[in-house]
Amino acid sequence: MTGIGELAIAQPLLMLAIVAVLAAAAGWMIEHDRPALGRALRSTGYLGMLAAGLLLVGQTAHQASRSDAKLLLGSRPSLTIAGSSTVIPLSSDGHFWIRALVNGREVDFLVDTGATYTSLSEGAADLARLEPDNSKAPATLNTANGVIEARFGRIEELRFGTITARQLDAIILPGSSGSTNVIGMNLLSQLGSWRVENDQLILEPKG
Repeated sequence: MTGIGELAIAQPLLMLAIVAVLAAAAGWMIEHDRPALGRALRSTGYLGMLAAGLLLVGQTAHQASRSDAKLLLGSRPSLTIAGSSTVIPLSSDGHFWIRALVNGREVDFLVDTGATYTSLSEGAADLARLEPDNSKAPATLNTANGVIEARFGRIEELRFGTITARQLDAIILPGSSGSTNVIGMNLLSQLGSWRVENDQLILEPKG
């Protein structure tokens, strides 16, 4: 009995699943002789197995430090302001994420120091009323789906934390409403400084 008690404490979901399976099996065994009790046991067992499965999914999503499910549950930490600095904590997926105002509209961005330009999906550009600049030649980009041509646009104002960028060139990714919006080096290079310390991206505005 001690072993069963320890198992119930250490692995409650496993214990729930075992009890549910045993209840369902017992229901099948006695249903011929005691139909009402057998059906009740089977129903209880099935519900127990369903509950154990749902709880296991929730536990896995909560514990997986880099799972997409955890991101959907809102695990991206918010930026903070320390004096004039904007501090962006490392997210559970190993990236730095921010929510910025683009021409007054909220847009989520991945901060990517390897990207030359800030870029927005077509959907995000539409939301921020960002129009393509036809006076500029398209940018040729290598993507997972091959080479594409993307138009440039100009963001009137992009703001988050203590950081404000105006008249910022940005690439509008065609037909990519589900693509990731990216803060690139053309914004970061305008800052007074930026650095990564203790899993935090620290941005200092110029002046």
